[in-house]
Amino acid sequence: MGKIFDFPAHRSANAARVSHARLNSNAERLMTLPAFSNAVVLLARNFIAAHEASPRTAALFATQQRWLLCHAALAFHFQAVQEGRMGLTRRGLGNLALQQGIASRNTAYAFFDEALKYDIIRPVSGDGSVDPVVPAPLTMSLLAHWYSVHFKALDLIYGGDRTGRFLADPESMLTILEPLAARELLSSPEIRSPGPLYTIFTWADAGGLLMDRLVAGIDLEALTTQPRLLTDVNTISSLAQSFGLSRAHTSRKFSAAESIGGLGWSGRRGHSHIWVSRGFYEEYARAHARKLLILDGAFEEAVIALSRAKPAVANDA
Repeated sequence: MGKIFDFPAHRSANAARVSHARLNSNAERLMTLPAFSNAVVLLARNFIAAHEASPRTAALFATQQRWLLCHAALAFHFQAVQEGRMGLTRRGLGNLALQQGIASRNTAYAFFDEALKYDIIRPVSGDGSVDPVVPAPLTMSLLAHWYSVHFKALDLIYGGDRTGRFLADPESMLTILEPLAARELLSSPEIRSPGPLYTIFTWADAGGLLMDRLVAGIDLEALTTQPRLLTDVNTISSLAQSFGLSRAHTSRKFSAAESIGGLGWSGRRGHSHIWVSRGFYEEYARAHARKLLILDGAFEEAVIALSRAKPAVANDA
């Protein structure tokens, strides 16, 4: 099981540290590019739209722990497809969660059971309690959409047509792409623990969507001039309701972020637009910059792997 995410044997711990340092340095450079802030808002708005279209499935990506579990599980599934072996089981997810330091077995089992109950995964045979499972068609569709949105952001920043190339054959691309991307995402300390504001929002109950909504409502013209970035959000109640959260829970998240200077109200509390600090935006943007760089690298590797596989298939024919 460990072979999916472990670095190759020749990659030393020092090499891994160098790789992470390079990722951080490249992320800082990426954040200075002219189109980057537009790409960040594009991502935030698409995450909100995906939740509105399919809230149950999109919620799997809305907390950091579930997001990591999803990538671990999907990478295992696609690696199994590549190797023609048995896919993920309930017990296997529990072991995988422990191996990757994501969650306890019981948390992983609860996640698996919920995904099975709501048809996010389906058993190959039997009831799924023991037998292997596969992603449901809607899950595959949302995963393809998730990647395509990130490739749109990369195309916006760098140019090119990653999106079109991916969408030309998403099934083949995902089989190669997801294990490559997940290995790097799960092995990056900065991806797993992006910062204090991320920790406040993204470790429980769709809190990541709250960050997305705030960033989606930022006035981009203020990014270059203002230390506080005004959003179009002016009420916690409606924000909480739109994501199926309680007002009390959402208020606690906001109070915690406010206590470290991450956000506040532009006027009377609860009756004016909310602002987020430049630090809030930069923490959010930096996390996405790192992720985009990882996905771009995985895309390039997947394209090479598929181009090598096609001549072999043609020769076999």
